[in-house]
Amino acid sequence: MSRYRGPRLRVVRRLGELPGLTRKKPRRQYPPGQHGQARKKRSEYAIRLEEKQKLRFNYGITEKQLVRYVRQARRATGSTGESLLQLLEMRLDNTVFRLGMAGTIPGARQLINHGHITVNGKVVDIASYQCRPGDVIAVKNKESSRKLVEANMQYPGLANLPSHLEFDKSTLVGKVNGKVEREWVPLQINELLVVEYYSRKV
Repeated sequence: MSRYRGPRLRVVRRLGELPGLTRKKPRRQYPPGQHGQARKKRSEYAIRLEEKQKLRFNYGITEKQLVRYVRQARRATGSTGESLLQLLEMRLDNTVFRLGMAGTIPGARQLINHGHITVNGKVVDIASYQCRPGDVIAVKNKESSRKLVEANMQYPGLANLPSHLEFDKSTLVGKVNGKVEREWVPLQINELLVVEYYSRKV
């Protein structure tokens, strides 16, 4: 399944708040569609599917990519669910978003794809690049790149900078000091249900 490019608020109405997908708030709080307001009991499968979809849409990844991350998380030590969230949070597009250089993850991905972001002094245009502790993430030393990021910073995505990151607004340089901790993941999700969803599929 390809990356979603449809109406974002429609997804937010169905799945709940997705801070990485959009800053906008839906006017209607019930799911979209003819039967959106009709409450019905959801199956165990539907609940797990919804949690999985939250991850997919918030981080803007394809089903194939998410399966790959689940497999990586299973090989890591510790909780599979937490390892999965760490892998997604340490993606370059999400890190640029969390540093406040872009208002949403799709906005951060566009900055990266267009070559405006450097990692350790080199331009990296791969949004899925896995950031590691010690990586220095900066804006390319070019006036157009700086202006673009400065304009984005007028409307920051999330108010608080996570504990594993630091950012100098005057130089537009950020640093990854460690791995993200579970309490700093802004998405309201039960990652164990995602792991359970894939337990028979992967």
